Amino acid sequence: MIQYEQTQYFFLLLLIPALALGYVLFTFWKKRVQQSLASSAMLAHIVPDRSIFKGWAKQVLLWVGLAFICLALVNPQIGTELETVKREGVDLVFAIDVSKSMLAEDIAPNRLEKAKRLASELINQLVSDRVGIIAYASSAIPHLPITTDYAAARMFLNSLDTNMISSQGTAISAAMRLAETFFDDANQSNRVLCVISDGEDHGEDALTAARQAASMGITIFTVVVGSEKGSVIPIKQGTNVTYKKDAEGEVVITKTDVEQMRAIADETEGLFLEGSNTSEVITAIIDRLKAMDKQEFEAKQFVKFKDQFQWFLGIGLFLIVLELFLFYRKTQWLKKLNLFHDA
Repeated sequence: MIQYEQTQYFFLLLLIPALALGYVLFTFWKKRVQQSLASSAMLAHIVPDRSIFKGWAKQVLLWVGLAFICLALVNPQIGTELETVKREGVDLVFAIDVSKSMLAEDIAPNRLEKAKRLASELINQLVSDRVGIIAYASSAIPHLPITTDYAAARMFLNSLDTNMISSQGTAISAAMRLAETFFDDANQSNRVLCVISDGEDHGEDALTAARQAASMGITIFTVVVGSEKGSVIPIKQGTNVTYKKDAEGEVVITKTDVEQMRAIADETEGLFLEGSNTSEVITAIIDRLKAMDKQEFEAKQFVKFKDQFQWFLGIGLFLIVLELFLFYRKTQWLKKLNLFHDA
């Protein structure tokens, strides 16, 4: 299996035919000038040992040498080595609240966008951990199974919105119960659920679900986005903005529930964090993940591509040096054989 690391250098090979064409034109011009100054017989008498063949041989060596150097810049790579890679890390599942209350703008730009930004920045700091995503409101749905593909995780994270779950409300317990099915190795002790929400919960068994998660070895980190003072929930339709109202027609004020989020984290000896300062949240979570026991969860064998540029570079330099030491004079023993009829 062959691949090329720097394919843009293939364009340099176009210089070789350009040099060849230039040399051919120069040769015809030089011959025409020489014929205007002296006859062929006189030129043969003036420079009897000059070899026409060696002139062309020198140019061919130069062109081929330059071609090999261009190929060295391209750096052909051959996959011949098998390398075993063992990955150790933590399984981290994000449970992102996508209820309508996450549209409140008491934290910029709004609670949901802040939650997505926190999760994205955290993924950027991971190295060999696996990640998954759960979206929840009144119910929970699997949004991304556990994977090591961080690019896919960021893409699925960006696609989260408040229209994913039609029935509204917030049931953190549903997200915790769904998370129990995400971890595919019962022997793992490094399973983390990161709940990012404003903390509003319309269910009644969040702490019960947290205790159940703790019994299964799941550590829960809770991150609160929003303010305890609360905010209205904007409903935007084009340029029109209205605010969510309750059954009595009163504008709904959504407030964070810090105490419940703290209690959920405490049930699993996890972390409780306020999400207003992104860098502080990321640092706290990463430090905690680093302190956890790492377990090998993946071992792969794959083809490792070895650089081969040195062979092309060596051949190219050898041909160019050989060209420098090849003189225009005829070789005496070849002259006697007269193989090329180079009189």
